[in-house]
Amino acid sequence: MICRHGKSFFMGRDMTASADTLSRWLDPEIRAFIARTNSFYPDDANAGGIPESRRLYARLCAGFRAPRPAGVSVADSPVRAAWGTIPVRRYTPPAQSHAAALLYCHGGGFILGGLDSHDDVCAELCHGAGIEVVSVDYRLAPEHVHPAALDDVEAAYHALAVDGRNVLVGGDSAGGRLAAALCRRLLRRGTAQPLGQVLLYPGLSSDPLRVVGTRAATAPGLSAQDCAYYGEALAGGAERVPVGDAEFAPLDAEDFAGLAPAAIFAAGYDPLRQDSEDYAAVLHAAGVPVLYRDDPGLVHGWLRARHMSGLAARAFAGVIRATAALAEGGLPA
Repeated sequence: MICRHGKSFFMGRDMTASADTLSRWLDPEIRAFIARTNSFYPDDANAGGIPESRRLYARLCAGFRAPRPAGVSVADSPVRAAWGTIPVRRYTPPAQSHAAALLYCHGGGFILGGLDSHDDVCAELCHGAGIEVVSVDYRLAPEHVHPAALDDVEAAYHALAVDGRNVLVGGDSAGGRLAAALCRRLLRRGTAQPLGQVLLYPGLSSDPLRVVGTRAATAPGLSAQDCAYYGEALAGGAERVPVGDAEFAPLDAEDFAGLAPAAIFAAGYDPLRQDSEDYAAVLHAAGVPVLYRDDPGLVHGWLRARHMSGLAARAFAGVIRATAALAEGGLPA
């Protein structure tokens, strides 16, 4: 069953964006979140080059970082692979409710982020869902292009799934794409699927410019042009962006049967919202259990707004419920 919460802004494909978009559609808490985000990471942050983008993103993450919940144990324990060492960080709850674990892939457009950028998010997921969370610091583009990041995520997954342990995979934005791509790769290899996939506003298409002309294309915090830039960085250049490679862009697959159950959380005002809706639809059509939540009024990156926005807090509570339910082998009603 596909469960929808709220209504999408973009089903009608309104082709114009008015100047008072934010004041009409977004509540004061989300507008304050956007302003605070821009104070750390302005819209033109990518114009200064990769090193400057990384510096500003680290400043953003530090500016929003919340304390870890009491009782969560944290330890860095790298995974060894044939090509080198992959840093991972393990979060263990004070009271573990589930034998399964969640492998988490951070967002950041494939070029930003690491173990520290989503440390508080992982700690809160761990505490709230009562599940071990393992964050993977995959190699970043443009220094390491596709499939390096996916190779790292796969290696971390196999290390976590040793001795038949059940594992969920999840992530936000670029990390959500990697989690979905991992499911695709495991299916191709004939390897058992994860217990579930938890995807937060993921980018899943090889054509991020397909939403150009809609309000979503120029949404605050992420534009369609930004998405194209990140995809090209992952591929190693615009001319190298593959078409039809579902391990690069999971929506490019022709068949979706056999993939892991999915909990997908979209932001209503986000150029990647359509990817979430489309992925939920094709999974559902293929007989894959899906929970799809689309929150009008939320923007890309709303995870960082969970302590300053009631809308984002409720969405994050839904992520925690879905993670706990998938760890038990199902989806929440």
